[in-house]
Amino acid sequence: MSSVGNLFSLEGKTALVTGSYRGLGLSMATGLAEAGARVAINGRSEEGVATAVEALANAGFAASGYAFDITDAQAVNESVDRIQSELGSIDILVNNAGIQRRNELLEMPLEDFKEVLDVNLTSAFIVSKAVAPGMISNRGGKIINICSLMSHLARPSIANYSASKGGLLMLTKSMAGEWANANIQVNGIGPGYFETDLTRPLKDDPNFNAWICGRTPAGRWGNPDELKGAVVFLASEASSYVNGQLLMVDGGLTAVV
Repeated sequence: MSSVGNLFSLEGKTALVTGSYRGLGLSMATGLAEAGARVAINGRSEEGVATAVEALANAGFAASGYAFDITDAQAVNESVDRIQSELGSIDILVNNAGIQRRNELLEMPLEDFKEVLDVNLTSAFIVSKAVAPGMISNRGGKIINICSLMSHLARPSIANYSASKGGLLMLTKSMAGEWANANIQVNGIGPGYFETDLTRPLKDDPNFNAWICGRTPAGRWGNPDELKGAVVFLASEASSYVNGQLLMVDGGLTAVV
């Protein structure tokens, strides 16, 4: 029987994290690297990817960069082949890439609705479909879809985002149902409001900040490093019998009214 420490070890594993050269994606990729995984950093910005890889390498971690568009099926397939050729089989996939295009429903351009669904939802299908055959062949793997508290809730001006994250939760369950017999666990993480460069304007808004702190039982925004434990748990053998679930990391926000 493995010790508890060994259950959480990712030594010898290869992890691909989409949208991971900054923000929450980079924090989760760093957590996986700290647990021993070789990490493939992804994003559309070659410069951003290179900077993140350099930072991880300077910290003593095994990291490689792969700049490609996760909504382009051909680019995804070619990049997954390259990653597996250079780093070995992908054992862990974190579908993290996401965008936001805010607008009231009646004012929302169709292009904005489609773009958010393409990046936040369809890309998870595309990348997982490219990675899953290798996991099935190896009789094991971990797929972690980064959902949101908006997988359960809604707010004005982000209907496209809520639709994409609600769909991602159901895609997570569908993947779990289809691939569990190949020893693949597919789960989601539902971050609440975290302080990042992208959310700083919201946090700097006194009214919005007061609303978030008042609405969240923890009374504060999340620190990106507080996602590391959740992603390592779901990427490790510690979660070998956890499948199709959404782990909320939101300071208790969705637990109360």
